[in-house]
Amino acid sequence: MTTSATAKATARTAVSRPRRPRRLRRLAAPLLLAAGLCMSSLTAAGTVQAADGTVVTSTQSGGRTVSFTFDDGPHPTHTPRLLEVLRKHNVKATFCLWGDHVRQYPYLVSRIAADGHRLCNHSMAHQDMGGWSQQQIRQNLEQVNNVIRQAAPGAQITYFRAPYGSWGQSPQVAASMGMQPLGWRTDIGDWQPPGTNELVRRIMQGVTPGAVVLMHDGGGDRSQTVSAVDQTIPQLKAQGYTFDQPAVR
Repeated sequence: MTTSATAKATARTAVSRPRRPRRLRRLAAPLLLAAGLCMSSLTAAGTVQAADGTVVTSTQSGGRTVSFTFDDGPHPTHTPRLLEVLRKHNVKATFCLWGDHVRQYPYLVSRIAADGHRLCNHSMAHQDMGGWSQQQIRQNLEQVNNVIRQAAPGAQITYFRAPYGSWGQSPQVAASMGMQPLGWRTDIGDWQPPGTNELVRRIMQGVTPGAVVLMHDGGGDRSQTVSAVDQTIPQLKAQGYTFDQPAVR
C-alpha cells in the first residue's frame, strides 16, 4: 500500500471510530469531581479507611507483641492515673471512648490524644446495637465522632468497638466510616473487680503473642486495673513482649 493509501485508510478508521456521546461526558465530569471531593474530605478528616468489616483481634505486627485497650472512659480519676502509668512505661494504648463521658470530660480526651494513644468510638451511651438498623448505627457513631473531635480537634478515630461485643450490622457501618471494627482476644473481666493480684494473674496467663487485651478505665472503680497494668507491663517486657497497636486491615 502506498503512503497516500495508508493515510487515507487511517483517516477512514478515525472517522468511523464511535465517539463517546457528549451527554455522557458532561455527566462523567461532575461524578469524578464528586468522588475526588469525597476522598479529599476523608483525608482532611484524618480518618483511616478500613478495608472491610472484619473485626480484628490481633496486633499490627503479630509475633511477640500485645495491645492494651481500655473501654468506657474517660473517667475523671482512673483515666489520668492510667495515662501516668502508660507514660512511665512508655507504652501506647487504645482508648475506646463512651460519647456521654467524652462530653463530660473533654479535656481528658485531649490528653489521651496528646500522649499519642489511639482513639476508638465506643458508642454514645453504651447501648446494645445488635438489633439496630444501619441508619441508627451510623447516626450514633457520627454523634460520637463529633464530640470526640470537638474535644480533640484533628484527632484520628481509628477504631470502633461495639458495646457488649454485640456487633449486629455495626462492623459494616464502622468500616464505611473509616473505622476498623475492634474486638479482643483476651478479656480479663475487670468490669467486676476481683482484686489486683487476680487481674495480674489473668493478664499474664491470658496474653498470647499478638493478642488484643480488653480492659476498662471507665464505668466504675478501675483502680485495680490501673495497678495491675502498672505491674504487668514490666513483667511482659521481661518476657520479650513489645507493645503494639491493634491491626488495621
